[in-house]
Amino acid sequence: MYDLTGFQRDLLYVIAGYDGSPKGLAVKEEIEEYYSEDINHGRLYPNLDTLVERGLVAKGERDKRTNHYSVTERGRREIEARQSWEEEQIAAGEENDDDVVVDEDDGVVGDEFTDEENTSVFGQ
Repeated sequence: MYDLTGFQRDLLYVIAGYDGSPKGLAVKEEIEEYYSEDINHGRLYPNLDTLVERGLVAKGERDKRTNHYSVTERGRREIEARQSWEEEQIAAGEENDDDVVVDEDDGVVGDEFTDEENTSVFGQ
């Protein structure tokens, strides 16, 4: 999943969140709500096709004009792997938070930056 764009990953998550197989218009409406902007068909459908081509999503036909989408087993495994990786990164960040001292006047001190000019602690 590392090679997907953020938009493609969001589409995959939207489809996975449906009980059943949403049609393209339902996916479009959900992603538009999340992004708070209109998503045109020229952006939506090529990205859905990419997910299909990579084996993450299956595409079926409801009628001659309407397709429906569902996450494949591979897609579910990829989502689970991504969620696990995200949890590991967040946990590592929380562990590292203990090493950071925050000076309320100047920002972060003692780990990354020491002054207003953002001079590194390591003098670089």
